[in-house]
Amino acid sequence: MKALLGSQEAWEVLEKGYDELENEGALSQAQRNALQRYRKLDQHALSIIHMGLDEAMFEKVASSTKAKETWEILENNFKGIEKVKKACLQILHGEFESLHTREFESVFDYFTRVSSIANHMKRYGENIEESRVIEKILRSLDSKLEFVSIAIEEFNDLDTMTLDQLMGSLQVYEERLKKKGETMGQVLQTNVSLGGQQKEQG
Repeated sequence: MKALLGSQEAWEVLEKGYDELENEGALSQAQRNALQRYRKLDQHALSIIHMGLDEAMFEKVASSTKAKETWEILENNFKGIEKVKKACLQILHGEFESLHTREFESVFDYFTRVSSIANHMKRYGENIEESRVIEKILRSLDSKLEFVSIAIEEFNDLDTMTLDQLMGSLQVYEERLKKKGETMGQVLQTNVSLGGQQKEQG
């Protein structure tokens, strides 16, 4: 917006404004010409600003007749928006830092939770690198995945690794753990069954 107004020679009048005089008759011709020029530039700047606004923002400045006043209203509104953004970002930072896998939570579900918070942070202007999200995930996995997370950190360059690659590696390991768990469960069930049969025979 500043570049556009500057290219139209309207930025100065927007930034500094100009004073309307009650008694124009007392002005010299050169002063009247300068005042007329400022009025035209001011209206030109105002029309450029109006073209860049949506309906909701236009309603906030509709009663302003000068570019400088309109610009100040917009600046104050956006400062308020910035404060809200900062407050939301602080909350999201806290959530992000306290993330840990829940009991019985799958790798996929945990990735979804982490990605959701990271995406919200991006929407509020946070430049969160994928490597930071990867490091967070590896630090916050539960104990059953701790061994594989250490191996991934040890043997991979986390700066070039993608979230999809990490999720794939962890899901493979998760599936192996499930199969081992099922196998152990079957062995225990078989032992219990055999133990019961032996008692009956005895």
